[in-house]
Amino acid sequence: MTQAAYVSAVILAGGLSSRMGGAHKLLLDIGGESMLRRVVRAVLAVGPAEVVVVTGHRAPEIRAALDDLAVRFAHNPVFAEGQPGSVVTGVRALSAICQAVMIVLGDQPMLTPDSLRHVIAAYAAMPAGRSILVPTWKGQRGNPVLFASHHIPAIRAGDLKLGCRRLIESYPDEVALVAMADDAFVRDCDTPADYQAVRRQLGFEPVEV
Repeated sequence: MTQAAYVSAVILAGGLSSRMGGAHKLLLDIGGESMLRRVVRAVLAVGPAEVVVVTGHRAPEIRAALDDLAVRFAHNPVFAEGQPGSVVTGVRALSAICQAVMIVLGDQPMLTPDSLRHVIAAYAAMPAGRSILVPTWKGQRGNPVLFASHHIPAIRAGDLKLGCRRLIESYPDEVALVAMADDAFVRDCDTPADYQAVRRQLGFEPVEV
């Protein structure tokens, strides 16, 4: 089995997309498919134990964009309160036996199967005593974050506030900051300018948002 087969993936797709000028960023086109679909396909390509997509804002459209892919959905009813609730919702929905959980942001279309395999391999190579991996690029912390399955019960039992940031703050001695070879791990799309920059970097012409 591959290293990814021991990892469950949670993809966060429930945000309000409030800085994108009215458009839902995850449904914007990149190379003939939605941004979210591009990210989900990259995750599926590495062969994780399971993939759970957390919905929130405009959930029916998000589900429709992925309706032919091998994912399960979990809806976060308090998506407007921020990302931590979506992390908890996704972790609560996991059903496969796994060694680690990978929390992926739906607005990181620069991620490729190779970059995800690299971060999973880095997690597997962490020294004893480390249970949380945070990828970095030139000192900037990025995503996806991976954490050991022994953290799952605490997250599931939480009050929808124990997201990745709180987990990292709660166990600083167990965190490994691992430098990555490219900026895909720190490139997300929050604004129209972010979206156009990513399109250009991927070789696509700018489009009106």
